Amino acid sequence: MTQTAKYVIVGGGLEGLAIAWSLAERGESDVLVLERDTLCSGMTGKSSGVVRCHYGTPSLAAMSWYSVDIFTRATELFGDDMAFRRSGYVVGVGEDNIDPLKANVAMMQGLGIDVDFIGHDQMAELWPGLHLDDFAAFAYEPLGGRGEAYMTGMAFGASARKLGVKVRQSTPVKGLLQNAAGTVYGVMLEGGDEIHAEHVIVAAGPWTSELTATVGVDVDVKAQRAQLVLVDQGVPTPDVPVLSDLAGLQYICREPNGELLVGNSDHQAPQYIDPDDFVNRADDSTIEKTIMKLDNRLPDMPDPRITSSYVGAYDVTPDYNPIIGPSPVDGMFLATGFSGHGFKISPAVGALVADLITTGTTTLPGVNPNDFRYSRFAENDLLVSLNPYIGAGEMR
Repeated sequence: MTQTAKYVIVGGGLEGLAIAWSLAERGESDVLVLERDTLCSGMTGKSSGVVRCHYGTPSLAAMSWYSVDIFTRATELFGDDMAFRRSGYVVGVGEDNIDPLKANVAMMQGLGIDVDFIGHDQMAELWPGLHLDDFAAFAYEPLGGRGEAYMTGMAFGASARKLGVKVRQSTPVKGLLQNAAGTVYGVMLEGGDEIHAEHVIVAAGPWTSELTATVGVDVDVKAQRAQLVLVDQGVPTPDVPVLSDLAGLQYICREPNGELLVGNSDHQAPQYIDPDDFVNRADDSTIEKTIMKLDNRLPDMPDPRITSSYVGAYDVTPDYNPIIGPSPVDGMFLATGFSGHGFKISPAVGALVADLITTGTTTLPGVNPNDFRYSRFAENDLLVSLNPYIGAGEMR
């Protein structure tokens, strides 16, 4: 059997659904989303859900700032709050990172982002009980916070469907279809059926490269292991901002139940996994490091215990920034390699893809789509932070 659609999106995770909604918002309702399992069942559900604009790359910071507005107005736009909570977001650095912090804050303020420096006294008020002596400076985003990637993706999906987008779940794509001229004109499903399309958008996260290889396009996206640990302090954590601790190279978030979600910010020795076959719990060495770092940062926890852990995967590119744009072959568009940034920029990703694929340019303020082009790797023109933090790698 052969079906047709103007746009086929391969991947029913957060980014694919954000793209579907954005296309439909622009009047492009002949959109079909194909998901091999159930919507948002891949790495979307593993996201820590941090909302921040703190980047050393202006386009990413601008995309995050655009997205903060969408998260803030989610109930108005989607009839669903996407579980976004404006708790605030703080970056704390040691003496060796004061200069990049100042430069990044200045860059973000130049983009209109609400961020400024705060002192130790204000930080102590925002998060009582933190050990602050090894921090030299803090930058605070009052509009940052936490969301829930699964709920965000499902809100995009529900709204897209209301606008006419079709979604097929449990529909694995075996490969892409390419004609003699090299143009991608659709997809082949595992059962052998074909779906023909004017545009195929690959938003398949760490599964992207195996799909694009079927039409001879090499996309260097790997699944980097990300281990998360949940800790009960012994009493519920009060409402506190998300902390990016660049002195201890960790990040700490308050969960809705008062536990702490602790993640790693040291990416100097990445581990890669098979996204279809990995152990879904943190290893002993990670748990030991988490205990050590958290005990230093929160020395007065009354009765701390680890409640659980899990493992996700960042779909990383060589420069830890996404590929968003046309592929080297006609008919195929790439939206992949989000490298841990995907949740917080997902509304802007949808808007950027919809703009580029329908008009060839974008009206997103402060965003240069050329930054995310596929060809930058072959050109050795990587998208890296203008003001990198010592020890934090390129995740900034």
